[in-house]
Amino acid sequence: MADLNGKIVLITAAAQGIGRASVDAFVAAGAKVIATDINAAKLAELDGLPNVTTRILDVLSADAVKQAVAEIGRIDVLFNCAGVVHSGNVLEMSDKDLDFALDLNVKAQIRTIQAILPQMLERKDGAIVNMATVASSIKGVPNRAAYSISKAAVIGLTKSIASDFTTSNIRVNAICPGTVDSPSLHERWHATGDFEGAQKAFIARQPIGRIARPEEVADLAVYLAGATYTTGQVHIIDGGWTA
Repeated sequence: MADLNGKIVLITAAAQGIGRASVDAFVAAGAKVIATDINAAKLAELDGLPNVTTRILDVLSADAVKQAVAEIGRIDVLFNCAGVVHSGNVLEMSDKDLDFALDLNVKAQIRTIQAILPQMLERKDGAIVNMATVASSIKGVPNRAAYSISKAAVIGLTKSIASDFTTSNIRVNAICPGTVDSPSLHERWHATGDFEGAQKAFIARQPIGRIARPEEVADLAVYLAGATYTTGQVHIIDGGWTA
């Protein structure tokens, strides 16, 4: 486990799924966590946890992000975890869905990075972890056009920032999970009208024989936050799906 003793970590979409698991993982590594989310009810469940401060944050708003960072102050690690998954191929993809996917999956990460990166540059130290996915430029996945397009952009964003700021000791990496057990995944299974059938189909395509646990992805985020010689890399964690 990485030693992040005393580091200030800001996590977006921290109220559930990978973000929620990451709160616990970062705290276990010694960090102080600023857990942010737009879901006030779920975020409130984190209130009172040791070394955790909660804050409602709409990452779709540049002003809200700037204000939050100004009020928080020092942030050593940024974990961009917020995102959305749309179903459908390119013919079924609406402009509205693509615009929203780009806004939440890509531009939201740009907003937080633009707000936090300047202070990291002043200290010449900082770690940024961006959530991407194997359903991007890594692997074609059926019925995920808007999602894959936007997540491919996250990989480009990650490499661009690493290229520009590595000499200032800014480490930027992307995590590319396969299928991860989460509330949003369960919603998509329910939406098919056959929850158990959808679940079995998802599990069947996993070479490792199961879906990832959020805690497994959270552990990788913690590792990357503490990795001092790793930057500009795409880290696949998919149970062998792309092997």
